Amino acid sequence: MGYGEVESYEDFANYNEQALNLLTAKFAPVPTWIYPPLAKLLALFDFHEWNHQHDNFISPHNAIFEKQREGIEKALQQRWGDRVEVFKAFNFCAPFLPEQVLAEIQQQGFQKLLIYPLLVVDSIFTSGIAVEQVNKALDRLADQDSGQSPIQSMRYIPSFYNEPDYIALMAQLVEETIAAELRGDYLPSEIGIVLMNHGCPHKAKGFTSGIRESEALYESVREQLIYRYPLISVGWLNHQTPLIEWTQPNAHLAAENLIQLGAKAIVFMPIGFATENHETLLDVHHIIHALEARHDRVRYVQMACVNEHPQFLQMAAEWAHPQIEALLAETEVSAVSASHSRTHARGHTHNHTHSHAH
Repeated sequence: MGYGEVESYEDFANYNEQALNLLTAKFAPVPTWIYPPLAKLLALFDFHEWNHQHDNFISPHNAIFEKQREGIEKALQQRWGDRVEVFKAFNFCAPFLPEQVLAEIQQQGFQKLLIYPLLVVDSIFTSGIAVEQVNKALDRLADQDSGQSPIQSMRYIPSFYNEPDYIALMAQLVEETIAAELRGDYLPSEIGIVLMNHGCPHKAKGFTSGIRESEALYESVREQLIYRYPLISVGWLNHQTPLIEWTQPNAHLAAENLIQLGAKAIVFMPIGFATENHETLLDVHHIIHALEARHDRVRYVQMACVNEHPQFLQMAAEWAHPQIEALLAETEVSAVSASHSRTHARGHTHNHTHSHAH
């Protein structure tokens, strides 16, 4: 499961309304009646930004997500064959909403479900939304099937902000980028690194906001790099919603701070995003453009998300293996248990008739 992004500008208003219902409602005191008109207003800003400011921009998110789905499925099927298939579901846009995907899974005869949000940090804004949508979809499918759930057993994979392989890959990609684009031109102390996390509101109505997990991710990646590159800062990609306190420093301020400390090159690395999207592309582009206007002698490098990197797809599959094994083992255990019960029942009945039954 991933967020998904619109590929047709006509879908902006519907996408925004979904996001307002599922995201903003978790932290902002906005009455629900205002969502539809607010979504349409936001769609106008989106259209201006994507179409006019960025030359008819179309997000690559969904295409990259499909490559991630294919790569993870291929890696899993090398071990499990066609007992396992990987489906994709988007949180905010059709045609892959959970309700549609679960119906397809049911039609194909699968009865075991592994929910896998391909999102770096667990929070109400990531995996929380995924589980919420799956539960609603299962309720609707159960209603259609006279109250019986189509899924017999389920497992869940939490986020991977603390997975050593992911942390090591983030540091590796930063070092590879510096080696390819900056080494030889700058001393290590002149290279500033902004490790970008998904911004979080400080108050989320008691829900887990993801701040603690995101900070842990940043500290872990920083620990891998700090001995060679001392100028490192977290940079939060925030949605600057009015009246809401967001995580700081934002990515722009983080870069400004590093420049003040003598950075002559700034590397922006989105460690808190697994799949490219308009935030990692357009928002970072705006930040760099604003910085260039003030610090035109500084060099800026905008790195990509991990996307369909082969190492990432392999490790994502590895994280799924134990849960798949547990799901498939449930069938074997219940089958053995049922068989044992029947055998025991037959033996018990036989024992009443013949004392030497066992």
